[in-house]
Amino acid sequence: QVTGYLDDCTCDVETIDAFNNHKLFPRLNELLQSDYFRYYKVNLQKPCPFWDDNSHCAMRDCAVQPCPSDEVPDGIRSGSYKYSEEANHLAEECEEAKRLGAVDDSLSKETRQAVLQWAQHDDSSDSFCEADDIHSPDAEYVDLLLNPERYTGYKGPDAWKIWNSIYEENCFKPQNVKRPLASGRGDDEGHAFYKWLKGLCVEKRAFYRLISGLHASINIHLSARYLLQDTWSEKKWGPNVTEFQQRFDEVLTRGEGPRRLKNLYFLYLIELRALSKVLPFFERPGFQLYTGNESQDAEMKHLLLEILHLAKSFPLHFDENSFFAGNKKEAAKLKEEFRLHFKNISKIMDCVGCFKCRLWGKLQTQGLGTALKILFSEKLIEKIPESGPSYGFQLTRQEIVALLNAFGRVSTSVKELENFRNILKNMR
Repeated sequence: QVTGYLDDCTCDVETIDAFNNHKLFPRLNELLQSDYFRYYKVNLQKPCPFWDDNSHCAMRDCAVQPCPSDEVPDGIRSGSYKYSEEANHLAEECEEAKRLGAVDDSLSKETRQAVLQWAQHDDSSDSFCEADDIHSPDAEYVDLLLNPERYTGYKGPDAWKIWNSIYEENCFKPQNVKRPLASGRGDDEGHAFYKWLKGLCVEKRAFYRLISGLHASINIHLSARYLLQDTWSEKKWGPNVTEFQQRFDEVLTRGEGPRRLKNLYFLYLIELRALSKVLPFFERPGFQLYTGNESQDAEMKHLLLEILHLAKSFPLHFDENSFFAGNKKEAAKLKEEFRLHFKNISKIMDCVGCFKCRLWGKLQTQGLGTALKILFSEKLIEKIPESGPSYGFQLTRQEIVALLNAFGRVSTSVKELENFRNILKNMR
Protein backbone atom coordinates (compact mmCIF):
# COMPACT_ATOMS: atom_id res chain seq x y z
CA GLN A 1 0.00 0.00 0.00
CA VAL A 2 3.01 2.27 -0.03
CA THR A 3 2.70 4.02 -3.39
CA GLY A 4 2.83 7.45 -4.95
CA TYR A 5 4.68 10.61 -3.98
CA LEU A 6 6.81 11.15 -0.89
CA ASP A 7 6.41 14.22 1.33
CA ASP A 8 8.95 17.04 0.84
CA CYS A 9 10.07 15.42 -2.47
CA THR A 10 9.18 15.35 -6.15
CA CYS A 11 9.84 11.62 -6.27
CA ASP A 12 7.50 8.64 -6.06
CA VAL A 13 7.91 5.13 -4.66
CA GLU A 14 7.49 3.37 -8.03
CA THR A 15 10.40 5.23 -9.64
CA ILE A 16 12.70 4.26 -6.75
CA ASP A 17 11.59 0.61 -6.85
CA ALA A 18 12.27 0.25 -10.57
CA PHE A 19 15.61 2.09 -10.41
CA ASN A 20 16.90 0.28 -7.31
CA ASN A 21 15.70 -3.27 -7.88
CA HIS A 22 16.64 -3.61 -11.54
CA LYS A 23 19.59 -1.28 -12.04
CA LEU A 24 21.42 -0.30 -8.88
CA PHE A 25 21.01 -3.11 -6.34
CA PRO A 26 22.75 -5.90 -8.37
CA ARG A 27 25.83 -3.76 -9.07
CA LEU A 28 26.04 -2.43 -5.52
CA ASN A 29 25.79 -5.95 -4.15
CA GLU A 30 28.75 -7.02 -6.28
CA LEU A 31 30.84 -4.06 -5.07
CA LEU A 32 30.13 -4.81 -1.40
CA GLN A 33 31.42 -8.38 -1.78
CA SER A 34 34.88 -7.05 -2.66
CA ASP A 35 37.80 -6.98 -0.19
CA TYR A 36 37.89 -3.18 0.05
CA PHE A 37 34.29 -2.94 1.23
CA ARG A 38 33.87 -6.10 3.28
CA TYR A 39 36.43 -5.28 6.01
CA TYR A 40 35.35 -2.62 8.50
CA LYS A 41 37.38 -1.64 11.54
CA VAL A 42 35.28 -1.10 14.63
CA ASN A 43 35.65 -0.80 18.40
CA LEU A 44 32.83 -2.81 19.98
CA GLN A 45 34.28 -2.47 23.50
CA LYS A 46 33.54 1.22 24.08
CA PRO A 47 31.48 1.77 27.23
CA CYS A 48 28.02 3.33 26.95
CA PRO A 49 28.48 7.06 27.65
CA PHE A 50 24.88 7.72 28.75
CA TRP A 51 23.92 5.12 31.34
CA ASP A 52 25.61 2.39 33.36
CA ASP A 53 24.68 -0.70 31.51
CA ASN A 54 26.75 -3.77 31.00
CA SER A 55 23.88 -6.05 30.04
CA HIS A 56 25.27 -7.69 26.95
CA CYS A 57 23.17 -10.09 24.96
CA ALA A 58 24.36 -13.61 25.75
CA MET A 59 22.75 -15.27 22.72
CA ARG A 60 25.28 -16.69 20.30
CA ASP A 61 23.68 -14.93 17.32
CA CYS A 62 24.57 -11.60 18.97
CA ALA A 63 28.29 -12.38 18.84
CA VAL A 64 30.64 -10.83 16.29
CA GLN A 65 33.55 -12.83 14.92
CA PRO A 66 36.54 -10.49 14.38
CA CYS A 67 39.08 -11.26 11.67
CA PRO A 68 42.51 -12.71 12.37
CA SER A 69 44.74 -9.89 11.14
CA ASP A 70 46.51 -12.09 8.57
CA GLU A 71 43.18 -12.46 6.71
CA VAL A 72 42.88 -8.71 6.14
CA PRO A 73 44.56 -7.63 2.86
CA ASP A 74 47.94 -5.94 3.38
CA GLY A 75 46.93 -2.72 1.63
CA ILE A 76 44.04 -2.21 4.05
CA ARG A 77 45.98 -3.22 7.15
CA SER A 78 49.05 -1.10 6.44
CA GLY A 79 47.10 2.15 6.32
CA SER A 80 43.59 1.58 7.51
CA TYR A 81 42.68 5.27 7.43
CA LYS A 82 44.52 5.89 4.19
CA TYR A 83 43.10 4.57 0.97
CA SER A 84 45.64 5.50 -1.66
CA GLU A 85 49.29 6.34 -2.04
CA GLU A 86 48.29 9.96 -2.58
CA ALA A 87 46.56 10.02 0.81
CA ASN A 88 49.70 8.63 2.44
CA HIS A 89 51.71 11.59 1.15
CA LEU A 90 48.97 13.94 2.27
CA ALA A 91 48.98 12.47 5.78
CA GLU A 92 52.76 12.88 5.97
CA GLU A 93 52.51 16.50 4.83
CA CYS A 94 49.85 17.18 7.48
CA GLU A 95 51.99 15.63 10.21
CA GLU A 96 54.95 17.72 9.06
CA ALA A 97 52.84 20.91 9.06
CA LYS A 98 51.54 20.20 12.55
CA ARG A 99 55.06 19.53 13.83
CA LEU A 100 56.37 22.76 12.35
CA GLY A 101 53.36 24.69 13.62
CA ALA A 102 53.95 23.34 17.10
CA VAL A 103 57.63 24.29 17.28
CA ASP A 104 57.74 27.49 15.25
CA ASP A 105 59.03 29.89 17.92
CA SER A 106 58.49 32.97 15.77
CA LEU A 107 54.74 32.56 16.37
CA SER A 108 53.34 34.00 19.55
CA LYS A 109 51.96 31.55 22.08
CA GLU A 110 48.39 32.67 21.33
CA THR A 111 48.82 32.19 17.58
CA ARG A 112 50.32 28.75 18.06
CA GLN A 113 47.38 27.80 20.26
CA ALA A 114 44.98 29.11 17.61
CA VAL A 115 46.73 27.12 14.84
CA LEU A 116 46.38 23.90 16.82
CA GLN A 117 42.75 24.66 17.58
CA TRP A 118 42.05 25.31 13.90
CA ALA A 119 43.58 21.97 13.01
CA GLN A 120 41.37 20.20 15.55
CA HIS A 121 38.33 22.19 14.43
CA ASP A 122 38.99 21.29 10.79
CA ASP A 123 39.09 17.65 11.76
CA SER A 124 35.83 17.73 13.64
CA SER A 125 33.68 20.52 12.25
CA ASP A 126 32.29 18.65 9.28
CA SER A 127 31.82 15.32 11.01
CA PHE A 128 28.33 14.17 11.91
CA CYS A 129 29.56 11.10 13.78
CA GLU A 130 31.56 10.21 16.83
CA ALA A 131 34.06 8.06 14.94
CA ASP A 132 35.85 5.16 16.59
CA ASP A 133 39.54 5.60 17.25
CA ILE A 134 40.69 2.94 14.82
CA HIS A 135 44.21 2.97 16.33
CA SER A 136 42.84 1.87 19.70
CA PRO A 137 43.98 -1.63 20.74
CA ASP A 138 40.27 -2.50 21.12
CA ALA A 139 39.49 -1.71 17.46
CA GLU A 140 39.34 -4.84 15.31
CA TYR A 141 38.63 -5.66 11.69
CA VAL A 142 35.32 -7.38 11.06
CA ASP A 143 34.40 -9.20 7.86
CA LEU A 144 30.89 -7.87 7.18
CA LEU A 145 30.05 -10.82 4.91
CA LEU A 146 30.69 -13.28 7.76
CA ASN A 147 28.67 -11.20 10.25
CA PRO A 148 25.48 -10.37 8.33
CA GLU A 149 22.78 -8.18 9.79
CA ARG A 150 19.83 -10.35 10.74
CA TYR A 151 17.49 -11.23 13.58
CA THR A 152 19.52 -12.13 16.68
CA GLY A 153 16.82 -12.36 19.35
CA TYR A 154 17.87 -9.01 20.84
CA LYS A 155 14.59 -7.28 21.69
CA GLY A 156 12.46 -6.17 24.62
CA PRO A 157 13.24 -3.38 27.12
CA ASP A 158 16.94 -3.06 26.25
CA ALA A 159 16.37 -2.58 22.53
CA TRP A 160 13.37 -0.34 23.22
CA LYS A 161 15.48 1.85 25.52
CA ILE A 162 17.94 2.57 22.67
CA TRP A 163 15.29 3.65 20.18
CA ASN A 164 13.39 5.57 22.83
CA SER A 165 16.52 7.52 23.73
CA ILE A 166 17.10 8.31 20.04
CA TYR A 167 13.56 9.53 19.37
CA GLU A 168 12.79 11.24 22.66
CA GLU A 169 16.07 13.02 23.26
CA ASN A 170 17.58 13.55 19.82
CA CYS A 171 14.79 14.25 17.34
CA PHE A 172 14.06 17.84 18.43
CA LYS A 173 10.87 16.54 20.04
CA PRO A 174 9.27 18.11 23.13
CA GLN A 175 8.44 15.68 25.95
CA ASN A 176 4.72 16.46 25.87
CA VAL A 177 4.28 15.32 22.25
CA LYS A 178 3.95 11.54 22.38
CA ARG A 179 5.24 9.42 19.53
CA PRO A 180 2.56 7.28 17.87
CA LEU A 181 2.41 3.77 19.36
CA ALA A 182 4.92 4.71 22.06
CA SER A 183 4.02 3.52 25.54
CA GLY A 184 1.95 5.97 27.56
CA ARG A 185 0.67 7.57 24.38
CA GLY A 186 -2.74 9.24 24.38
CA ASP A 187 -5.49 7.84 22.18
CA ASP A 188 -5.39 10.51 19.50
CA GLU A 189 -3.97 8.10 16.88
CA GLY A 190 -0.81 10.22 16.66
CA HIS A 191 -2.67 13.37 15.50
CA ALA A 192 -0.84 15.62 17.97
CA PHE A 193 2.48 14.12 16.88
CA TYR A 194 1.89 14.65 13.16
CA LYS A 195 0.52 18.13 13.76
CA TRP A 196 3.77 18.88 15.62
CA LEU A 197 5.86 17.31 12.83
CA LYS A 198 4.07 19.34 10.16
CA GLY A 199 4.80 22.54 12.08
CA LEU A 200 8.57 21.87 12.13
CA CYS A 201 10.99 23.45 9.70
CA VAL A 202 11.92 21.19 6.78
CA GLU A 203 15.36 20.36 8.26
CA LYS A 204 14.06 19.12 11.62
CA ARG A 205 11.28 17.22 9.89
CA ALA A 206 13.87 15.61 7.62
CA PHE A 207 15.95 14.66 10.66
CA TYR A 208 13.05 12.77 12.22
CA ARG A 209 12.25 11.06 8.91
CA LEU A 210 15.85 9.94 8.39
CA ILE A 211 15.91 8.30 11.84
CA SER A 212 12.49 6.72 11.27
CA GLY A 213 13.67 5.50 7.84
CA LEU A 214 16.80 3.96 9.37
CA HIS A 215 14.65 2.25 12.03
CA ALA A 216 12.31 0.90 9.32
CA SER A 217 15.24 -0.35 7.26
CA ILE A 218 16.74 -2.22 10.21
CA ASN A 219 13.34 -3.78 10.99
CA ILE A 220 13.00 -4.97 7.38
CA HIS A 221 16.40 -6.69 7.58
CA LEU A 222 15.38 -8.44 10.80
CA SER A 223 12.08 -9.58 9.27
CA ALA A 224 13.72 -10.70 6.01
CA ARG A 225 16.52 -12.68 7.67
CA TYR A 226 14.64 -14.21 10.56
CA LEU A 227 15.66 -17.40 12.32
CA LEU A 228 12.98 -19.77 11.01
CA GLN A 229 14.52 -23.03 12.10
CA ASP A 230 17.13 -23.76 14.77
CA THR A 231 17.99 -27.42 15.20
CA TRP A 232 21.26 -29.09 16.10
CA SER A 233 21.83 -30.00 12.46
CA GLU A 234 21.05 -26.66 10.80
CA LYS A 235 19.89 -23.08 11.11
CA LYS A 236 17.56 -21.67 8.52
CA TRP A 237 17.10 -17.93 7.97
CA GLY A 238 14.45 -16.36 5.79
CA PRO A 239 11.49 -13.97 5.52
CA ASN A 240 9.07 -13.93 8.46
CA VAL A 241 5.80 -12.45 7.16
CA THR A 242 4.15 -12.24 10.61
CA GLU A 243 7.08 -10.24 12.00
CA PHE A 244 6.97 -7.95 8.95
CA GLN A 245 3.22 -7.37 9.31
CA GLN A 246 3.48 -6.58 13.02
CA ARG A 247 5.88 -3.77 12.19
CA PHE A 248 4.40 -2.42 8.96
CA ASP A 249 0.83 -3.59 8.33
CA GLU A 250 -1.49 -0.56 8.09
CA VAL A 251 -4.21 -2.05 10.29
CA LEU A 252 -1.95 -3.63 12.91
CA THR A 253 0.12 -0.44 13.30
CA ARG A 254 -2.89 1.93 13.09
CA GLY A 255 -1.61 3.56 9.92
CA GLU A 256 1.93 3.94 11.24
CA GLY A 257 3.57 1.17 9.13
CA PRO A 258 3.14 2.80 5.68
CA ARG A 259 4.49 6.08 7.09
CA ARG A 260 7.60 4.28 8.33
CA LEU A 261 8.12 2.73 4.90
CA LYS A 262 7.78 6.11 3.20
CA ASN A 263 10.49 7.38 5.54
CA LEU A 264 12.68 4.49 4.35
CA TYR A 265 12.29 5.77 0.78
CA PHE A 266 13.12 9.28 2.00
CA LEU A 267 16.35 7.94 3.56
CA TYR A 268 17.12 6.18 0.25
CA LEU A 269 16.78 9.48 -1.64
CA ILE A 270 19.06 11.36 0.76
CA GLU A 271 21.84 8.75 0.60
CA LEU A 272 21.45 8.38 -3.19
CA ARG A 273 21.80 12.15 -3.54
CA ALA A 274 25.03 12.09 -1.51
CA LEU A 275 26.47 9.38 -3.80
CA SER A 276 25.67 11.46 -6.87
CA LYS A 277 27.33 14.53 -5.30
CA VAL A 278 30.58 12.87 -4.22
CA LEU A 279 31.48 11.58 -7.71
CA PRO A 280 34.29 14.18 -8.34
CA PHE A 281 36.14 12.98 -5.22
CA PHE A 282 36.31 9.39 -6.49
CA GLU A 283 36.81 10.25 -10.16
CA ARG A 284 40.30 11.69 -9.67
CA PRO A 285 43.01 9.54 -11.28
CA GLY A 286 45.02 9.60 -8.01
CA PHE A 287 42.22 7.97 -6.05
CA GLN A 288 42.30 4.21 -5.72
CA LEU A 289 40.51 1.60 -3.64
CA TYR A 290 43.76 0.42 -2.17
CA THR A 291 43.97 -3.22 -1.01
CA GLY A 292 47.29 -4.10 -2.61
CA ASN A 293 45.72 -6.26 -5.34
CA GLU A 294 46.19 -3.94 -8.31
CA SER A 295 43.95 -5.60 -10.88
CA GLN A 296 41.07 -6.08 -8.43
CA ASP A 297 41.51 -2.50 -7.12
CA ALA A 298 41.22 -1.10 -10.65
CA GLU A 299 38.20 -3.28 -11.42
CA MET A 300 36.41 -2.22 -8.22
CA LYS A 301 37.14 1.47 -8.81
CA HIS A 302 35.59 1.06 -12.27
CA LEU A 303 32.50 -0.58 -10.73
CA LEU A 304 32.27 2.11 -8.01
CA LEU A 305 32.34 4.89 -10.64
CA GLU A 306 29.69 3.04 -12.66
CA ILE A 307 27.45 2.97 -9.54
CA LEU A 308 28.08 6.68 -8.79
CA HIS A 309 27.31 7.66 -12.42
CA LEU A 310 24.16 5.57 -12.21
CA ALA A 311 23.22 7.38 -8.98
CA LYS A 312 23.79 10.70 -10.76
CA SER A 313 21.51 9.66 -13.63
CA PHE A 314 18.53 9.14 -11.29
CA PRO A 315 15.78 11.40 -12.70
CA LEU A 316 14.06 12.63 -9.52
CA HIS A 317 16.78 13.56 -7.04
CA PHE A 318 16.00 15.11 -3.68
CA ASP A 319 16.75 18.84 -3.75
CA GLU A 320 18.79 19.56 -0.64
CA ASN A 321 19.03 23.26 -1.50
CA SER A 322 15.93 23.80 0.62
CA PHE A 323 18.04 22.82 3.64
CA PHE A 324 19.55 25.60 5.75
CA ALA A 325 18.57 28.11 3.10
CA GLY A 326 17.22 30.97 5.25
CA ASN A 327 19.02 33.65 7.23
CA LYS A 328 22.75 32.78 7.20
CA LYS A 329 23.25 33.09 10.94
CA GLU A 330 20.12 31.08 11.76
CA ALA A 331 21.02 28.48 9.14
CA ALA A 332 24.52 28.00 10.59
CA LYS A 333 23.07 27.60 14.08
CA LEU A 334 20.52 25.07 12.85
CA LYS A 335 23.13 23.09 10.93
CA GLU A 336 25.28 22.88 14.06
CA GLU A 337 22.29 21.66 16.11
CA PHE A 338 21.55 19.08 13.42
CA ARG A 339 25.16 17.88 13.50
CA LEU A 340 25.35 17.62 17.30
CA HIS A 341 22.04 15.73 17.54
CA PHE A 342 23.26 13.25 14.95
CA LYS A 343 26.62 12.93 16.69
CA ASN A 344 24.78 12.05 19.89
CA ILE A 345 22.88 9.28 18.10
CA SER A 346 26.15 7.82 16.87
CA LYS A 347 27.34 7.71 20.51
CA ILE A 348 24.15 5.92 21.62
CA MET A 349 25.21 3.01 19.38
CA ASP A 350 27.84 2.15 22.01
CA CYS A 351 24.95 1.35 24.38
CA VAL A 352 23.48 -1.42 22.20
CA GLY A 353 23.75 -4.69 24.15
CA CYS A 354 23.88 -7.05 21.16
CA PHE A 355 27.31 -6.84 19.51
CA LYS A 356 26.09 -7.70 16.03
CA CYS A 357 23.35 -5.04 16.29
CA ARG A 358 25.98 -2.62 17.65
CA LEU A 359 28.28 -3.31 14.69
CA TRP A 360 25.57 -2.65 12.10
CA GLY A 361 24.12 0.27 14.08
CA LYS A 362 27.54 1.95 14.19
CA LEU A 363 28.19 1.28 10.52
CA GLN A 364 24.79 2.57 9.36
CA THR A 365 24.90 5.74 11.48
CA GLN A 366 28.44 6.44 10.26
CA GLY A 367 27.27 5.88 6.69
CA LEU A 368 24.33 8.27 7.05
CA GLY A 369 26.57 10.77 8.87
CA THR A 370 29.01 10.60 5.93
CA ALA A 371 26.14 11.18 3.47
CA LEU A 372 25.13 14.31 5.43
CA LYS A 373 28.75 15.49 5.51
CA ILE A 374 28.85 15.17 1.69
CA LEU A 375 25.59 17.07 1.18
CA PHE A 376 26.83 19.91 3.38
CA SER A 377 30.24 20.05 1.65
CA GLU A 378 29.02 20.67 -1.89
CA LYS A 379 31.09 23.82 -2.42
CA LEU A 380 34.26 22.08 -1.18
CA ILE A 381 33.64 19.10 -3.46
CA GLU A 382 33.19 21.42 -6.46
CA LYS A 383 36.66 22.88 -5.75
CA ILE A 384 38.47 19.52 -5.70
CA PRO A 385 41.38 19.69 -8.19
CA GLU A 386 41.45 16.96 -10.85
CA SER A 387 44.91 15.89 -9.80
CA GLY A 388 46.85 16.29 -6.60
CA PRO A 389 45.48 16.08 -3.06
CA SER A 390 42.03 17.26 -2.06
CA TYR A 391 42.74 19.44 0.97
CA GLY A 392 39.29 20.95 1.43
CA PHE A 393 37.24 17.78 1.40
CA GLN A 394 38.44 14.41 2.66
CA LEU A 395 36.90 11.02 3.34
CA THR A 396 38.68 8.34 5.36
CA ARG A 397 38.56 4.71 4.31
CA GLN A 398 36.20 4.08 7.26
CA GLU A 399 33.79 6.71 5.95
CA ILE A 400 33.93 5.31 2.41
CA VAL A 401 33.24 1.75 3.58
CA ALA A 402 30.43 2.91 5.89
CA LEU A 403 28.84 5.14 3.23
CA LEU A 404 28.57 2.38 0.62
CA ASN A 405 27.60 -0.38 3.06
CA ALA A 406 24.94 1.80 4.72
CA PHE A 407 23.45 2.59 1.33
CA GLY A 408 23.70 -1.12 0.54
CA ARG A 409 21.50 -1.84 3.57
CA VAL A 410 18.85 0.69 2.50
CA SER A 411 18.98 -0.59 -1.08
CA THR A 412 18.53 -4.15 0.25
CA SER A 413 15.49 -3.01 2.27
CA VAL A 414 13.81 -1.60 -0.84
CA LYS A 415 14.52 -4.90 -2.64
CA GLU A 416 13.20 -6.96 0.30
CA LEU A 417 9.99 -4.92 0.28
CA GLU A 418 9.30 -6.17 -3.25
CA ASN A 419 9.83 -9.71 -1.98
CA PHE A 420 7.37 -9.23 0.92
CA ARG A 421 4.82 -7.67 -1.47
CA ASN A 422 4.97 -10.77 -3.67
CA ILE A 423 4.68 -13.16 -0.70
CA LEU A 424 1.64 -11.27 0.64
CA LYS A 425 0.03 -11.18 -2.82
CA ASN A 426 0.35 -14.95 -3.13
CA MET A 427 -1.13 -15.47 0.35
CA ARG A 428 -4.36 -13.64 -0.48
